[in-house]
Amino acid sequence: MSTAVTDNAPSTPPTAPTDEVLRIESLSVEFSTERGPVRVLEDVSLSIPRGGTLGLVGESGSGKTVTSLAVMGLLDRRISRVVSGQIWYGDTGLTSVSPREMRAIQGSEIAMIFQEARRSLDPVFTVGEQIAETVRTHEGVSRKDARKRAVEMLELVEIPDARRRAHAYPHELSGGMCQRVMLAAALAPRPSLLIADEPTTALDVTVQAQVLALLRTLQDEMALTILFITHDLGVMAETSDRVAVMYAGQVVEEGAVEQVFTRPSHPYTEGLIRSLPDSAAHKSRMIAIPGSVPPAYAWPTGCRFAARCSYSDDSCVGNAVPLTRHEDGAVRCTRSGELILEGIR
Repeated sequence: MSTAVTDNAPSTPPTAPTDEVLRIESLSVEFSTERGPVRVLEDVSLSIPRGGTLGLVGESGSGKTVTSLAVMGLLDRRISRVVSGQIWYGDTGLTSVSPREMRAIQGSEIAMIFQEARRSLDPVFTVGEQIAETVRTHEGVSRKDARKRAVEMLELVEIPDARRRAHAYPHELSGGMCQRVMLAAALAPRPSLLIADEPTTALDVTVQAQVLALLRTLQDEMALTILFITHDLGVMAETSDRVAVMYAGQVVEEGAVEQVFTRPSHPYTEGLIRSLPDSAAHKSRMIAIPGSVPPAYAWPTGCRFAARCSYSDDSCVGNAVPLTRHEDGAVRCTRSGELILEGIR
Protein backbone atom coordinates (compact mmCIF):
# COMPACT_ATOMS: atom_id res chain seq x y z
CA MET A 1 0.00 0.00 0.00
CA SER A 2 1.39 3.42 -0.98
CA THR A 3 1.86 6.18 1.56
CA ALA A 4 2.25 9.87 0.84
CA VAL A 5 5.20 11.86 2.12
CA THR A 6 3.76 14.98 3.70
CA ASP A 7 5.23 18.47 3.38
CA ASN A 8 5.48 18.95 7.15
CA ALA A 9 8.65 17.66 8.79
CA PRO A 10 8.14 16.11 12.25
CA SER A 11 8.94 18.41 15.18
CA THR A 12 11.50 15.90 16.51
CA PRO A 13 12.92 14.03 13.50
CA PRO A 14 13.83 10.38 14.15
CA THR A 15 17.46 9.36 14.17
CA ALA A 16 18.60 8.22 10.74
CA PRO A 17 19.15 4.44 10.46
CA THR A 18 22.79 3.51 11.08
CA ASP A 19 23.16 1.77 7.70
CA GLU A 20 22.38 5.04 5.89
CA VAL A 21 25.30 7.42 5.58
CA LEU A 22 23.12 10.22 4.17
CA ARG A 23 19.41 10.79 4.63
CA ILE A 24 17.55 13.91 3.56
CA GLU A 25 14.05 14.29 5.00
CA SER A 26 11.48 16.70 3.51
CA LEU A 27 14.10 19.40 2.90
CA SER A 28 12.91 22.82 1.74
CA VAL A 29 15.30 25.72 1.07
CA GLU A 30 14.48 29.36 0.41
CA PHE A 31 16.57 32.09 -1.24
CA SER A 32 16.18 35.83 -0.70
CA THR A 33 15.82 37.58 -4.07
CA GLU A 34 14.76 40.95 -5.48
CA ARG A 35 11.33 39.37 -5.99
CA GLY A 36 11.21 38.35 -2.33
CA PRO A 37 11.69 34.89 -0.76
CA VAL A 38 11.81 32.13 -3.39
CA ARG A 39 11.55 28.42 -2.54
CA VAL A 40 14.32 26.68 -4.55
CA LEU A 41 13.97 23.22 -2.96
CA GLU A 42 10.63 21.77 -1.89
CA ASP A 43 10.11 18.59 0.15
CA VAL A 44 13.28 16.83 -1.04
CA SER A 45 13.75 13.36 0.46
CA LEU A 46 16.43 10.82 -0.43
CA SER A 47 18.91 8.46 1.23
CA ILE A 48 22.11 6.54 0.47
CA PRO A 49 23.11 3.32 2.27
CA ARG A 50 26.69 2.80 3.35
CA GLY A 51 28.88 2.00 0.34
CA GLY A 52 26.13 2.83 -2.14
CA THR A 53 25.91 5.39 -4.95
CA LEU A 54 22.85 7.54 -5.59
CA GLY A 55 22.67 9.36 -8.91
CA LEU A 56 20.91 12.72 -8.69
CA VAL A 57 19.81 13.64 -12.20
CA GLY A 58 17.89 16.48 -13.82
CA GLU A 59 18.15 19.50 -16.09
CA SER A 60 19.97 22.69 -15.12
CA GLY A 61 17.89 24.58 -12.58
CA SER A 62 16.30 21.46 -11.11
CA GLY A 63 17.95 21.86 -7.69
CA LYS A 64 20.72 19.25 -7.85
CA THR A 65 23.58 21.55 -6.91
CA VAL A 66 21.57 23.39 -4.24
CA THR A 67 20.87 20.00 -2.66
CA SER A 68 24.58 19.14 -2.62
CA LEU A 69 25.56 22.54 -1.21
CA ALA A 70 22.97 22.12 1.54
CA VAL A 71 24.52 18.77 2.49
CA MET A 72 28.00 20.33 2.54
CA GLY A 73 26.81 23.31 4.60
CA LEU A 74 27.98 25.66 1.85
CA LEU A 75 24.77 27.61 1.25
CA ASP A 76 25.29 31.33 1.85
CA ARG A 77 23.43 32.00 5.10
CA ARG A 78 23.05 35.68 4.20
CA ILE A 79 20.70 34.88 1.31
CA SER A 80 19.43 31.36 1.99
CA ARG A 81 17.80 29.39 4.76
CA VAL A 82 16.50 25.88 5.40
CA VAL A 83 12.76 26.36 5.80
CA SER A 84 11.98 22.82 6.94
CA GLY A 85 13.33 19.29 6.97
CA GLN A 86 16.58 17.71 8.08
CA ILE A 87 19.80 16.37 6.59
CA TRP A 88 21.23 13.41 8.46
CA TYR A 89 24.86 12.35 8.17
CA GLY A 90 24.78 9.12 10.14
CA ASP A 91 23.07 10.21 13.36
CA THR A 92 24.16 13.87 13.06
CA GLY A 93 21.52 16.38 11.98
CA LEU A 94 23.50 18.72 9.72
CA THR A 95 20.88 21.49 9.63
CA SER A 96 21.05 21.68 13.43
CA VAL A 97 24.82 21.74 14.05
CA SER A 98 26.78 24.94 14.71
CA PRO A 99 29.03 26.45 12.00
CA ARG A 100 32.05 25.26 13.97
CA GLU A 101 30.74 21.69 14.11
CA MET A 102 29.95 21.81 10.39
CA ARG A 103 33.48 22.96 9.55
CA ALA A 104 34.83 19.92 11.40
CA ILE A 105 32.71 17.67 9.17
CA GLN A 106 33.42 19.45 5.88
CA GLY A 107 36.26 17.86 3.99
CA SER A 108 37.20 15.38 6.68
CA GLU A 109 33.96 13.34 6.69
CA ILE A 110 32.05 14.73 3.72
CA ALA A 111 34.07 15.78 0.66
CA MET A 112 33.04 17.28 -2.67
CA ILE A 113 34.50 17.48 -6.18
CA PHE A 114 33.27 19.77 -8.96
CA GLN A 115 33.10 19.71 -12.75
CA GLU A 116 35.62 22.49 -13.42
CA ALA A 117 38.61 20.93 -11.67
CA ARG A 118 41.20 23.38 -12.98
CA ARG A 119 39.14 26.35 -11.77
CA SER A 120 38.82 24.72 -8.35
CA LEU A 121 42.60 24.41 -8.00
CA ASP A 122 44.74 27.38 -6.93
CA PRO A 123 46.92 28.42 -9.91
CA VAL A 124 49.77 29.78 -7.74
CA PHE A 125 50.48 26.58 -5.79
CA THR A 126 51.65 23.21 -7.05
CA VAL A 127 49.14 20.38 -6.93
CA GLY A 128 51.28 18.60 -4.35
CA GLU A 129 51.24 21.66 -2.09
CA GLN A 130 47.46 21.88 -2.35
CA ILE A 131 46.91 18.23 -1.43
CA ALA A 132 49.47 18.49 1.39
CA GLU A 133 47.68 21.56 2.79
CA THR A 134 44.41 19.62 2.80
CA VAL A 135 46.09 16.81 4.74
CA ARG A 136 47.61 19.23 7.28
CA THR A 137 44.31 21.06 7.75
CA HIS A 138 42.35 17.93 8.56
CA GLU A 139 44.97 15.70 10.18
CA GLY A 140 47.47 18.13 11.74
CA VAL A 141 50.56 16.22 10.53
CA SER A 142 53.99 17.72 9.78
CA ARG A 143 54.79 19.33 6.42
CA LYS A 144 57.09 16.44 5.55
CA ASP A 145 54.45 13.82 6.28
CA ALA A 146 51.82 15.86 4.43
CA ARG A 147 54.03 16.09 1.31
CA LYS A 148 54.64 12.34 1.46
CA ARG A 149 50.91 11.73 1.77
CA ALA A 150 50.26 14.01 -1.21
CA VAL A 151 52.48 11.85 -3.43
CA GLU A 152 50.76 8.71 -2.15
CA MET A 153 47.36 10.19 -3.01
CA LEU A 154 48.53 11.09 -6.52
CA GLU A 155 49.67 7.50 -6.94
CA LEU A 156 46.31 6.28 -5.64
CA VAL A 157 44.46 8.19 -8.36
CA GLU A 158 46.83 6.70 -10.95
CA ILE A 159 48.76 9.80 -11.95
CA PRO A 160 52.00 8.56 -13.57
CA ASP A 161 55.33 9.74 -12.14
CA ALA A 162 53.45 11.10 -9.12
CA ARG A 163 56.53 12.43 -7.32
CA ARG A 164 57.41 14.67 -10.28
CA ARG A 165 53.81 15.65 -11.01
CA ALA A 166 53.39 16.80 -7.41
CA HIS A 167 55.58 19.79 -8.35
CA ALA A 168 53.39 20.72 -11.33
CA TYR A 169 50.99 23.66 -11.40
CA PRO A 170 47.36 23.15 -12.49
CA HIS A 171 47.90 24.84 -15.87
CA GLU A 172 50.60 22.29 -16.66
CA LEU A 173 48.17 19.37 -16.38
CA SER A 174 45.35 18.18 -18.63
CA GLY A 175 41.70 18.44 -17.60
CA GLY A 176 41.61 14.75 -16.77
CA MET A 177 44.77 15.04 -14.65
CA CYS A 178 43.33 18.04 -12.80
CA GLN A 179 40.18 16.07 -12.01
CA ARG A 180 42.34 13.26 -10.61
CA VAL A 181 44.19 15.82 -8.48
CA MET A 182 40.87 17.13 -7.14
CA LEU A 183 39.84 13.57 -6.36
CA ALA A 184 43.16 12.97 -4.57
CA ALA A 185 42.69 16.11 -2.46
CA ALA A 186 39.08 15.24 -1.64
CA LEU A 187 39.92 11.69 -0.58
CA ALA A 188 43.12 12.51 1.33
CA PRO A 189 41.27 13.00 4.68
CA ARG A 190 39.52 9.63 4.12
CA PRO A 191 35.90 10.88 4.07
CA SER A 192 32.93 8.53 4.35
CA LEU A 193 30.75 10.47 1.89
CA LEU A 194 31.86 11.92 -1.46
CA ILE A 195 29.66 14.35 -3.38
CA ALA A 196 30.62 14.39 -7.06
CA ASP A 197 28.96 17.35 -8.82
CA GLU A 198 29.17 16.81 -12.60
CA PRO A 199 32.82 15.63 -12.25
CA THR A 200 33.21 14.46 -15.86
CA THR A 201 31.16 17.04 -17.80
CA ALA A 202 34.17 19.01 -19.07
CA LEU A 203 36.12 15.89 -20.12
CA ASP A 204 36.20 14.08 -23.45
CA VAL A 205 34.55 10.66 -23.67
CA THR A 206 37.74 8.61 -23.29
CA VAL A 207 39.00 10.54 -20.25
CA GLN A 208 35.48 10.53 -18.81
CA ALA A 209 35.41 6.72 -18.92
CA GLN A 210 38.82 6.55 -17.23
CA VAL A 211 37.76 8.87 -14.40
CA LEU A 212 34.51 6.95 -13.84
CA ALA A 213 36.38 3.64 -13.74
CA LEU A 214 38.85 5.11 -11.25
CA LEU A 215 36.02 6.40 -9.08
CA ARG A 216 34.42 2.95 -8.95
CA THR A 217 37.75 1.37 -8.00
CA LEU A 218 38.38 3.90 -5.24
CA GLN A 219 34.85 3.47 -3.93
CA ASP A 220 35.50 -0.25 -3.43
CA GLU A 221 38.95 0.29 -1.92
CA MET A 222 37.90 3.06 0.47
CA ALA A 223 34.32 1.95 1.23
CA LEU A 224 33.00 5.29 -0.05
CA THR A 225 29.38 6.33 -0.17
CA ILE A 226 28.76 8.60 -3.18
CA LEU A 227 26.17 11.18 -4.17
CA PHE A 228 26.74 11.52 -7.92
CA ILE A 229 25.16 14.61 -9.49
CA THR A 230 24.73 14.74 -13.25
CA HIS A 231 22.44 15.79 -16.08
CA ASP A 232 23.64 12.77 -18.11
CA LEU A 233 21.55 9.63 -17.65
CA GLY A 234 24.17 7.52 -19.43
CA VAL A 235 26.90 8.52 -16.96
CA MET A 236 24.52 8.03 -14.07
CA ALA A 237 23.69 4.49 -15.20
CA GLU A 238 27.39 3.60 -15.22
CA THR A 239 28.04 4.89 -11.72
CA SER A 240 24.93 4.52 -9.58
CA ASP A 241 22.91 1.84 -7.78
CA ARG A 242 19.86 4.05 -7.41
CA VAL A 243 18.66 7.25 -9.04
CA ALA A 244 16.66 10.25 -7.88
CA VAL A 245 15.22 12.38 -10.68
CA MET A 246 14.79 16.08 -9.85
CA TYR A 247 12.61 18.63 -11.57
CA ALA A 248 11.93 22.23 -10.51
CA GLY A 249 13.24 21.81 -6.97
CA GLN A 250 11.54 18.49 -6.23
CA VAL A 251 12.37 14.79 -6.45
CA VAL A 252 9.81 13.45 -8.94
CA GLU A 253 11.00 9.83 -9.07
CA GLU A 254 13.39 7.62 -7.12
CA GLY A 255 14.30 3.96 -7.45
CA ALA A 256 16.84 1.35 -8.53
CA VAL A 257 18.63 2.32 -11.76
CA GLU A 258 17.36 -0.67 -13.76
CA GLN A 259 13.80 -0.14 -12.59
CA VAL A 260 13.78 3.57 -13.42
CA PHE A 261 15.41 3.03 -16.83
CA THR A 262 13.18 0.16 -17.94
CA ARG A 263 9.92 1.01 -16.12
CA PRO A 264 9.80 4.77 -15.43
CA SER A 265 6.89 5.99 -13.32
CA HIS A 266 7.05 9.74 -14.06
CA PRO A 267 6.52 11.35 -17.48
CA TYR A 268 9.58 13.56 -16.97
CA THR A 269 11.76 10.49 -16.48
CA GLU A 270 10.29 9.00 -19.65
CA GLY A 271 11.14 12.23 -21.46
CA LEU A 272 14.76 12.11 -20.28
CA ILE A 273 15.07 8.48 -21.42
CA ARG A 274 13.53 9.21 -24.84
CA SER A 275 16.05 12.00 -25.36
CA LEU A 276 19.01 9.61 -24.94
CA PRO A 277 20.89 9.17 -28.25
CA ASP A 278 21.21 5.39 -27.75
CA SER A 279 17.80 4.71 -26.21
CA ALA A 280 15.64 2.08 -27.87
CA ALA A 281 12.60 3.88 -26.51
CA HIS A 282 12.69 6.54 -29.22
CA LYS A 283 13.03 4.07 -32.09
CA SER A 284 14.82 6.01 -34.85
CA ARG A 285 15.23 9.48 -33.43
CA MET A 286 15.67 11.44 -30.23
CA ILE A 287 12.55 13.16 -28.90
CA ALA A 288 13.23 16.37 -26.99
CA ILE A 289 11.09 17.45 -24.05
CA PRO A 290 9.25 20.61 -25.14
CA GLY A 291 9.83 23.83 -23.21
CA SER A 292 12.22 24.36 -20.33
CA VAL A 293 12.33 24.23 -16.53
CA PRO A 294 10.41 27.28 -15.24
CA PRO A 295 12.26 29.70 -12.94
CA ALA A 296 11.78 29.10 -9.22
CA TYR A 297 9.64 32.22 -8.76
CA ALA A 298 7.17 30.91 -11.37
CA TRP A 299 6.70 27.33 -10.17
CA PRO A 300 2.99 26.37 -10.26
CA THR A 301 1.07 25.09 -7.23
CA GLY A 302 0.23 21.74 -8.80
CA CYS A 303 2.50 19.43 -10.79
CA ARG A 304 5.50 21.49 -11.88
CA PHE A 305 5.95 19.43 -15.04
CA ALA A 306 2.31 19.67 -16.17
CA ALA A 307 2.88 22.44 -18.73
CA ARG A 308 5.46 20.28 -20.55
CA CYS A 309 3.70 16.93 -20.08
CA SER A 310 1.65 15.25 -22.82
CA TYR A 311 -0.23 13.20 -20.21
CA SER A 312 -1.40 16.06 -17.98
CA ASP A 313 -5.08 16.56 -17.16
CA ASP A 314 -7.15 18.52 -14.64
CA SER A 315 -5.89 16.37 -11.74
CA CYS A 316 -2.37 17.69 -12.29
CA VAL A 317 -3.08 21.36 -11.60
CA GLY A 318 -4.16 23.33 -8.56
CA ASN A 319 -3.05 21.08 -5.71
CA ALA A 320 0.48 20.18 -4.58
CA VAL A 321 1.46 16.65 -5.61
CA PRO A 322 2.99 14.56 -2.78
CA LEU A 323 5.85 12.12 -3.19
CA THR A 324 4.22 8.68 -2.98
CA ARG A 325 6.24 5.69 -1.82
CA HIS A 326 5.91 2.30 -3.48
CA GLU A 327 7.66 -1.02 -2.94
CA ASP A 328 11.14 -0.01 -4.10
CA GLY A 329 11.00 3.70 -4.78
CA ALA A 330 8.81 6.79 -4.99
CA VAL A 331 7.05 8.96 -7.56
CA ARG A 332 5.43 12.42 -7.56
CA CYS A 333 2.64 12.07 -10.14
CA THR A 334 -1.15 12.00 -9.79
CA ARG A 335 -1.48 9.64 -12.77
CA SER A 336 1.42 7.24 -12.14
CA GLY A 337 -0.91 4.33 -11.37
CA GLU A 338 -2.68 4.54 -14.73
CA LEU A 339 0.11 5.47 -17.16
CA ILE A 340 2.24 2.95 -19.05
CA LEU A 341 5.46 4.78 -19.84
CA GLU A 342 8.29 3.85 -22.19
CA GLY A 343 11.69 2.87 -20.87
CA ILE A 344 14.79 1.31 -22.36
CA ARG A 345 14.07 -2.19 -23.64
